[in-house]
Amino acid sequence: MRLASTKTAAALCGGLLLAMSVPASAAVDAKLLDMLKANGSISQAQYIELQTELAKDQKAQQIAQQAQQETNEQVAAVAKKTNEQSLFDQKLAWAAKTQFKGDVRIRQETIKIDGEPNNGGRDKDRQRIRARLGAYTEINPQVDTGIRIATGGGDDARSTNQDQDNYFDKKQIWLDLGYIDYHPDQIKNLHVIGGKMLQPWVSMGDVIWDSDINPEGLAVTYKYPLGGSAELFGSLGNYNLKDNVDGDGVQFRHDLRLTAGQLGSRFNITDNLKMTVGGSVYAYQNDDDSRCTGTSTPCALAVNGNSADNEFRLYEGFSQIDIGGLPMPLSFYGQYVKNNDAVTDQDTAWLLGAKSKVFGFNLDYNYRDVQRNAMVGAFTDSDFANGTTGSRGHKFKVGYDIDKNFAVGATYFLTKADFASRSQRDADANTLQLDAEAKF
Repeated sequence: MRLASTKTAAALCGGLLLAMSVPASAAVDAKLLDMLKANGSISQAQYIELQTELAKDQKAQQIAQQAQQETNEQVAAVAKKTNEQSLFDQKLAWAAKTQFKGDVRIRQETIKIDGEPNNGGRDKDRQRIRARLGAYTEINPQVDTGIRIATGGGDDARSTNQDQDNYFDKKQIWLDLGYIDYHPDQIKNLHVIGGKMLQPWVSMGDVIWDSDINPEGLAVTYKYPLGGSAELFGSLGNYNLKDNVDGDGVQFRHDLRLTAGQLGSRFNITDNLKMTVGGSVYAYQNDDDSRCTGTSTPCALAVNGNSADNEFRLYEGFSQIDIGGLPMPLSFYGQYVKNNDAVTDQDTAWLLGAKSKVFGFNLDYNYRDVQRNAMVGAFTDSDFANGTTGSRGHKFKVGYDIDKNFAVGATYFLTKADFASRSQRDADANTLQLDAEAKF
């Protein structure tokens, strides 16, 4: 009896020692169980009982490990899905901040110039197409960027039209815009723009600049509110036209460049009378090395009627008056230009015009007189007087919106030109354009 009691006590002590020696996740340990049986601390029945308990505990541990693994896999899957969703949200946010804009225009154009043979010379009767597509993105609250491609019949900066010609051949596509616009939060209404950009200056007419020209370089624009509805606006920029134009070196000082500055103001004279006034300076550097001195020298600026040895420093004044409170809106606008570096006294140009909207028709009319060396022949309006200086005449334009983003229009240029015709001065140079344009 005493021996049995001793063995039972030893078994209980051994079992207690075993329970204390294993991790909380397991009731018994297989090795220790075998040792207790071998030294007689537990009986065969106790060994079987504890072995059964060990098997149950191992199975429970396996189930727990499997559950933990499944939990880890679920957590990893959720994390992966969350990361993918985050990436998708980032892409979606970029897409939400990107706008795609474009237009397609088809045109019937007829050009008639006195003294030109009707055999495919400067007289034209042709169909043309223009297509443009741009993507404009907000990179962050302080930086925007834009890229636009457009058709064009060549590297002429003044046109994005293509003739419908040459047996259905493919039409060329050019980079029309590519810029970065930095507008810091600290200085409201300040924009620093670099690249190939839209014209950063205000234009009241197209005497100096054809509307299709997009300058390349670095520009700063700024608007300053004066209180009420009045504001000052201005721009300053430097634009590169030709590297190493004088052939003397690759440094910046050897490049043909344009420095442009503008300052103006918008304000209300009365509640129904608004006015815009301003002035501009367009100064070219190294343009004496870009003159036409012979048939073998390219004429980078002095073309389309300019004297071969002409240089350019243009001073411009412009204004516009907008009149409200009438049955129809009415605006009068104008510009005056003088080339201070012209080689002759044919150095001024002026334009006066009016525009309105009547019964849904957009109306625009102006008259201009552009002397031979008043401005850069390479950049002036390509449609007026067949794109030449030494010209004067009228521009009539009417447009009508048939539906949202779809309009038709007609423009007629009734001009006299000294250099549009190869056979006579003061020749009639008339152009009719019929357009249909869709925007998106």
